[in-house]
Amino acid sequence: MDSKQAIRQLNELGKLAPKDMRLAAEWEKDWQVLISTILSAQTKDETTIRICEILFKRFDSPEKLGKASLKAIEKIIRPINYHKAKAKNIKLTAKIISKNGIPDTIEELIELPGVGRKTANVFLAEHHKKAAIGVDTHVARLSFKLGWTKNKDKYKIEKDLENLFPKSYWRRINYILVRFGRSIGKNRKKEDEILEKIK
Repeated sequence: MDSKQAIRQLNELGKLAPKDMRLAAEWEKDWQVLISTILSAQTKDETTIRICEILFKRFDSPEKLGKASLKAIEKIIRPINYHKAKAKNIKLTAKIISKNGIPDTIEELIELPGVGRKTANVFLAEHHKKAAIGVDTHVARLSFKLGWTKNKDKYKIEKDLENLFPKSYWRRINYILVRFGRSIGKNRKKEDEILEKIK
């Protein structure tokens, strides 16, 4: 797979992905972007957005979220997968960032409770507009089907995509593939037909 072909395929998917679809990481405040992205792991964006609207109304700052009782957080985020573990993580992360602020490097971000490489990269790309590739299930699945990677491990996929695409495209990969995956990818037969056409 050469870089030109991959860029052409990404642009084709970009034309098909709905632009008006909101993603879980799209919030005004940096702490909201981070908390929502932590909660979005293994959970549909629609669910994450709906729950975060309630959560951020009840606790409108990282300080308040950090001081909230675990039970109160768990009750709100119950529809989210792994809600008990995530409640602990977002409470701890909120406490840390309300004292120290939010770091802006992947190395420091992944030190925060509940923050892995995907969450850190999505945060950096979304909030700081940095060149970063957040590899979630949609990015992993579509990259594999298009031949952009032969790997299933998300870290290896991230590195394959960094080698395949010029840096100026990195931020767009998650943005486009998640929107495409969440809309057209609901029907895997239709997804496969489209991917076949643009190969």
